[in-house]
Amino acid sequence: MNVQIDHVHMVVSIPPKVSVSEFMGIMKGKLAIKIFKSYPDLKKKPYWGNHFWARGYFVNTVGLDEEMIRKYVKYQEEEERREEAQQLGFEF
Repeated sequence: MNVQIDHVHMVVSIPPKVSVSEFMGIMKGKLAIKIFKSYPDLKKKPYWGNHFWARGYFVNTVGLDEEMIRKYVKYQEEEERREEAQQLGFEF
């Protein structure tokens, strides 16, 4: 997993009997409850209106390229910082 300021990348394995939408609903629900319990001040943000996650999500299946995707997820934050620094003309 890699947590960005506005999104999260995860590589997960779910059993075939659990649908992707069911998994995402459970994951988003449980994590939101845990985060709000750990950081109660987040509930005071009026623009969230009791919602922690955005409505959608992106899912892709992994086959033979699983290791490459795991590396992408692991190093995504570092790569985004590097690209941002290059755009601003800074060395990273």
